[in-house]
Amino acid sequence: MTDPDLPARRLLLVHAHPDDESINNGATMARYAAEGVHVTLVTCTLGEEGEVIPPELAHLAADKEDRLGPHRVGELAAAMAELGVSDHRFLGGPGRFRDSGMMGLPQNRRPGAFWSTDVDEAAPYLVEVIRTVRPQVLVTYDPNGGYGHPDHIQAHRVAMRAAELAAEPAFRRDLGAPHTIAKIYWNRVPRSVAEEGFARLRATAAESGTAVAFPGIAEVGDIPGVVDDAQITAGIDGTAYAGRKAAAMRAHATQIAVDGPFFALSNDLGQPLFTSEYYQLVRGESGAPAGERESDLFEGVAS
Repeated sequence: MTDPDLPARRLLLVHAHPDDESINNGATMARYAAEGVHVTLVTCTLGEEGEVIPPELAHLAADKEDRLGPHRVGELAAAMAELGVSDHRFLGGPGRFRDSGMMGLPQNRRPGAFWSTDVDEAAPYLVEVIRTVRPQVLVTYDPNGGYGHPDHIQAHRVAMRAAELAAEPAFRRDLGAPHTIAKIYWNRVPRSVAEEGFARLRATAAESGTAVAFPGIAEVGDIPGVVDDAQITAGIDGTAYAGRKAAAMRAHATQIAVDGPFFALSNDLGQPLFTSEYYQLVRGESGAPAGERESDLFEGVAS
C-alpha cells in the first residue's frame, strides 16, 4: 500500500555521482518538483575520484587529502535546494560505495568501489527505496552508462535489477511490500538537438572571438547518451526552469563551470546546457499517440 502522505505522482532517478542529476535531469526534476510530484534522487557514490576545477579546492582531490566526497555531499544538497527536491539519498547511505574512477584505472577494483561490487549486493538497497517510495516512473542511464564510465554502467545495472527485484513477491519482504514500476526511461539526447546546441555555441564563440569562457569547444560525441532522434520517445520542456537547472549545476562547483547557456567540465571544453531533456521509454506503455513523443513521463500512468 502506498503511503497516504506521499503525492499521487512519484518519480525516482538513479545516478552515479553528485552532479550527474543536474546535468542530465535538472530541468525535469525542477519542473516535477514544482508541480507537486514526489521526486526521489538516489546517488550511488560520493564522486570521490572526480577532478577538481577550482584551484583553491584542489587539495580535496583523491590523490591529495581525499576529502572530495564529503565536500560533494554538500554540493549535492545545495543543488537539490535549487531544484526544490528534498528527497535525495545515497545508495546504502553516504560512502557505502566508492567512486570507481574512469574505466581501466586501478581504482575500478579497489575495495568498496561501486564497479567491483556485485549487482545483487547493491540492488537490495535500491529495492528498499523503491518499495518505500513506490514510484511510477524510474529514470536512469542506458546500458553503456551514457558514455562508458564504470559507475554509470553499474548504476544502470543496479537500477534495472532493483526494479525487477522490487516487483518480485518472494524477494526480501523485510524490505517492504512488492512494487512494480510502471515506466522506466533512459536518459537520452537527440542528435539534432546536440548538433543545434553546438552550432549555437560556435556562433556565440565566433561573435565574441573566444569559446565563451572556455578555451575550447567539445564535440557532439562528448555528450553522453546522444542517439538518433527516432529513438527518443519523450521530451520534457524545462525552459521555464532553466535558471534552476543552471543554479543547480553551479552548486557543483568542483565539477562544473557554467557560463550562461553553456558549461564545461574539468576538461574545460564548452558544451551546451540543455533546458529541454529527453528520454527513451524502455519498459511500460507510452501514453502518447502512435508515432508521437510523450511530453510528460507520467502519461498513461493511473493515479
